[in-house]
Amino acid sequence: MGVIISDEPRINDEIRVSQVRLIGPKGEQVGVIATSVALNLAKEANLDLVEVAPNAKPPVAKLIDYGKFKYNEKIKAREARRNQSTAEIKEIRFRLKIDDHDFEVKTGHVSRFLSGGDKVKVTIMLRGREISRPIGGVELLQRLAENVEEFGTIESQPKQEGRNIIMTLAPKGKKVHTQSEQRRRGDQSRAERQARQAARLAAKQEAQAQAAAEAKASISPTTSDMKKQTSKEGSNAEDEK
Repeated sequence: MGVIISDEPRINDEIRVSQVRLIGPKGEQVGVIATSVALNLAKEANLDLVEVAPNAKPPVAKLIDYGKFKYNEKIKAREARRNQSTAEIKEIRFRLKIDDHDFEVKTGHVSRFLSGGDKVKVTIMLRGREISRPIGGVELLQRLAENVEEFGTIESQPKQEGRNIIMTLAPKGKKVHTQSEQRRRGDQSRAERQARQAARLAAKQEAQAQAAAEAKASISPTTSDMKKQTSKEGSNAEDEK
């Protein structure tokens, strides 16, 4: 059977040595004391005795809230993973005899990749006699680099590799975090959706209020006429008497 080695430090009763060099909860040096005394101090302070340097002579232990410590470490690790930059290498290919429109389109793609924090490998594919005259491809790559110099710089100068001329561009900015961008777009879409729902609700309430007002207005003249008619009938009856 294999032996399972844990990366977790020994805490509390797992510490088997007779003495430890104790560090207080605020980083103060308490000194070398018996492990049993250190455990009692930990219990009185409602903290844990954690072995932080097991190979020292004697081992170093610290009084901390181990549960809170592990939680903070997990949060830090999550933030580190979220903020780490993972640059990718995008590739753009085109022919030497590319027209101006296609060149502008390709330039737009390169600018977008660089602004997103990715490197770009630009490849010009040569055909026939173009292989013996690669200077045109070098000039074309230099023109591309000048057009995107706001977003990136030349990391690898143009060089010919067989039938291709290759240049690598590196971004000037850091990698844009995809999850943060997606979260921002999600919040924006949610806000727009809520705004549309609120507008529809307000329009519905306004329409209901207008309908109620029109209904009230149509009823009011009828009521007034009925009052006039009743008053007229009463006057006629008095005249007959």
